[in-house]
Amino acid sequence: MNSKLRIAIGGLTLSAAAFLGVMVREDYVGTAMIPTKGDVPTVGFGSTVKEDGSPVRMGDTTTPVRAAQRSLAHIQKDESAIKRCVGEDVPLHQAEYDAYVDLAYNIGARNFCTNPKTGGPGVIVRKLQARDYTGACDAILQYRYAAGFDCSTPGNKRCAGVWTDRLRVHKQCQEASR
Repeated sequence: MNSKLRIAIGGLTLSAAAFLGVMVREDYVGTAMIPTKGDVPTVGFGSTVKEDGSPVRMGDTTTPVRAAQRSLAHIQKDESAIKRCVGEDVPLHQAEYDAYVDLAYNIGARNFCTNPKTGGPGVIVRKLQARDYTGACDAILQYRYAAGFDCSTPGNKRCAGVWTDRLRVHKQCQEASR
């Protein structure tokens, strides 16, 4: 199969390489921590909720296997949400899809799918539905805030990793959308 073939989003699932990439980037922590100032506690591979849906609290612990299972379940929910909000007929390259699922894992599927100001579709969703693949990739860079702070601010030590991650996902998306 041509890796540059666009496939209807309904027929895609996160690639194994992208899943491992999420786990490596998120890095495993066995005891809950707050990753950036003003953020919520995370445990495992960046999970903010427990298996029962309740929020992670400081002091919560997990094992690597449970954390990987939780991340996979989380990603599968995000994939379903993305397919619903974008539309299962929108065609994407596998690497584009992987980039959007990776982003949704980090910002939350609700934030990916919905514009918080209007309650309507999010900017990436609107661009994908219009088949504006370049615009959708560029919109990734709008998700640069953590607890109201602009992480793209040069020299910031508060959340520079958020901006570095957005640049990485944006580049992956751009390369795939060509």
